[in-house]
Order: sequence, then structure tokens, then C-alpha cells
Amino acid sequence: MNTSELNEIADALRTARINRAPISPPSKIYPSLDVKGAFEIQRITVQNAIKKDGDRQVGYKLGNIAKVMQDAFGLDQPDYGFLLASLFVYEGTKLSLDKFIAPYVELEPAFVLKGRLRGPNVTVADVINAIDYAIPAVEIIDSRVQNWAIGLEDTLADNGSTGAVILGGTPQRLTDLNLSNTKGILQFNGREIMTGNTGNILGNPLSATAWLVNKLAEFDVEFLPGQVILPGSCLQAMPMKEEGHWSCTFEGWGGVEFDVVADVSPKL
Repeated sequence: MNTSELNEIADALRTARINRAPISPPSKIYPSLDVKGAFEIQRITVQNAIKKDGDRQVGYKLGNIAKVMQDAFGLDQPDYGFLLASLFVYEGTKLSLDKFIAPYVELEPAFVLKGRLRGPNVTVADVINAIDYAIPAVEIIDSRVQNWAIGLEDTLADNGSTGAVILGGTPQRLTDLNLSNTKGILQFNGREIMTGNTGNILGNPLSATAWLVNKLAEFDVEFLPGQVILPGSCLQAMPMKEEGHWSCTFEGWGGVEFDVVADVSPKL
């Protein structure tokens, strides 16, 4: 695909995000769109956000690493994307449904780096040595593609279907956690609606992070100190489609709580 076509897709997805009006899958409109082109669209999206919106790149995400997530969204391999500062909201902040298109809630650990990581051939030991601490996190995924009718190229072009990120308040050192076997629980309005385990994230999320670093080395990406890494959900994402209170918890560690409202716009 040529640069003009890649920019057209990036602009269409940006407009869909701003207007909360989903578009047809880019891969249907541009059949020649491949993974390399989709990742280039991510780069264009990040550059536009920085130049036009004053945004900042703060990390990377991995998605659909767990089989339950791949099955739920009809994919057979993970997706990945950039994290922008504008995606992050504070725990306790009310999230407005009218800021999203078709959002889902995920629970995952987040890692904050103290060292650099650059593939290929990064091992789990390298990842452990580069992580400063882990923290419970919620990712709200959202798609600018109509009805989540995504192939891998579509979700990559859409920056891994990012929507929002909420970090919790219980950072821990890796040596204080069992990331191979920590139960995760989603509750909505006091009712348990989904459970999972960090073991679902490629055995453990440290392995998933090594996979992500090595994968993005194909695109000459280096992970830097201070960046946030989301290695993927430990459970099946659940739709966020009505007002109420979410409690998203890792047993024995901590969690994230937030409220969803219809509209948080100021009233005149």
C-alpha cells in the first residue's frame, strides 16, 4: 500500500474515534492491507496524536493473548499497539459511555519498566530484570470498526482497539507476586460476572511481555525506562454497556474500581 492510502485509513479511524462513529473494516475497503501496513498506520496515528493533540507515547499493549479473548473476537493470534498518555484515566473517575463506541472491560497486570528492552531474542529473565514494579490495571478496549468485525489487520490499524487504561493503587515488586497463578475477578454492581487467571496470559504475563518485545523488534521498536506495558487480559473481556459500578480485582494483590455513567458532560 502507498503512503496516501495508509494516511487515508489513519484519518478515517481518527475521525471515527473523535465522532464515535464506527467505520467498515479497513481490510474490506483496502484488500491489500497487511500487518506491516497496519503497523505503519499505528505509527501515523501516534505521530498525529503527538503533533495535533499534544499527546505523548507512554508504552505498549498486547491484546488477545489469552485463548478466551481470541475466541471472543474471532482472532487466532495476538494484537498489539501503542499506549498514549491520553488513554489513561484516574481510578475513581467516572467513565462516560458516550465517550466510547462498543467498549469492553479487561483486567490485567501492568508493568512499569526501569530498564530498556529490545528484541529479538529477549528472554523472560531479561523482562524480569527490566521491570520496576507491577500494578493492577483495567483496559477498556473499544473498536472504531463496525460491530467489532475485525481481522488482525483491522485491529492493528486501530492501534490494538485501545479505549482507556486505569491503573490501580497497589504496586508490587515481582518477587511479592505469583504471576503464574493469580485469580482475577470482574464484578459489576456487586455481582461476579467473570473470572480468570494470570496463567492464561501465555503461561504468565512475563512471558507475554517477552513475546511482545520480540514481536515489535520486527518494527524496530525499543521499550524504554518509565514506559507502561500491558501484557493482555487474564480473562474474557466483558461489555461495558450500562451505568453502574465496576470492581476488578486480583486476589491477594489489589484491583481497580470505577463507575460508569451515561454522560459526564457539564450541565449548563
